[in-house]
Amino acid sequence: MRKSKAILAITLLALAGAAAAGEGTGQRPASITVDPAGRFAYVANLKSNDVSAYRIDRPSGALHAVPGSPFRAGTQPVAIAVDSRGRFVYVPNQLSGTLSAYRLNGSSGALTPLAGSPFRTGTRPVSVTLDAQDKHLYVANQGSNDISAYALDAETGALSPVAGSPFRAGANPRLVAIHPSQKFAYVASNADDGIWGYRIDPATGGLAPLARSPFPAGRGAGSVTLDPAGRFAYVSNQFGDSVSAYRVDEASGALAAVEGSPFPTGRFPSAVSVDPAGRFAYVANFFSQSVSAWRIDPRSGALSAVAGSPFAARTAPVSLLIDAAGKFAYVPNRSSNDVSAFRIDAASGALMPVAGSPFAAGREPSAGALDPSGRFAFVANLGSDDVSSFGIDAQTGALIGTTASLRAANH
Repeated sequence: MRKSKAILAITLLALAGAAAAGEGTGQRPASITVDPAGRFAYVANLKSNDVSAYRIDRPSGALHAVPGSPFRAGTQPVAIAVDSRGRFVYVPNQLSGTLSAYRLNGSSGALTPLAGSPFRTGTRPVSVTLDAQDKHLYVANQGSNDISAYALDAETGALSPVAGSPFRAGANPRLVAIHPSQKFAYVASNADDGIWGYRIDPATGGLAPLARSPFPAGRGAGSVTLDPAGRFAYVSNQFGDSVSAYRVDEASGALAAVEGSPFPTGRFPSAVSVDPAGRFAYVANFFSQSVSAWRIDPRSGALSAVAGSPFAARTAPVSLLIDAAGKFAYVPNRSSNDVSAFRIDAASGALMPVAGSPFAAGREPSAGALDPSGRFAFVANLGSDDVSSFGIDAQTGALIGTTASLRAANH
């Protein structure tokens, strides 16, 4: 554990529920999310085929296992999403070709399977996206190269396939990104270097391909990130070591490459993160141990490197999280088992290391989440089967470890 200026990062080990040997141990946590009210945290466990659920202690950020946790999922649950009102939880199961759906108990945080769950998806579902009104839900299927679309029942949370679903995508689609207007959806196809764009039917949720879709991207196109106003779109090209930038036509949804695109990054860039004001963009470079930073031109969407970029991270940075106020950025480093913390300069977008950074996590930190209030940060550690829980110092951005450590065990 790293200790600096009386800041101690304590790892909270994932609790396991009663199960036969080899099951229910919270193995290989792959994804973590926090409910919209910041009361509960949920972790999809890739190897033990379940979901761990925790109550978040509001004064400290410590995690306490929800009664009944972990909750059974399908085979190899890989992602997790909570609806905007904190009533339902959805988990794609990569090897089952299904989507597990649960009702979230608002008092306890416990999960109860919905009628009809699990719901059939395409082959190898890897992500799940809900629209802003919680009317429709989309799953990217990497094996069948398509998008499963569902209508969501507002009362029960149950899912009904949209007419025409699944909708064709390119090879190896990663994640459906929905435009802030809710009129368009985009998905990067990692294996054929394109961005597939769709118009969303507001009544049914159906997807109609946009004219000239797919739009060209770079090698190994990852996921699509839209700026908060929906004027620009950015795609990390993982094998091309670059970011493609586009203007979004507000009427048609079509993407047009901005001048100078693609913009160079370090080696194997992560998904693009845009600050809440839409002024700066960042990517973590997995093989370069760095973070690339740019200023976004408000008229064209073009990217200009921030002075000092790239900024040093640790070994194998996997993503970058920005707090809701746009003051701080956090980077889990998978191979050095820690989290780099930065203060974002409001004027320039430059990243300045927070005192005490990096902060110790578990082994192979691979996914992170910030609570909506910006008071707490959570990191799922793929190698040590646990979750690191931190308080965030509101003034400095430093990560302050919780005061207890809970050992993974059957109970």
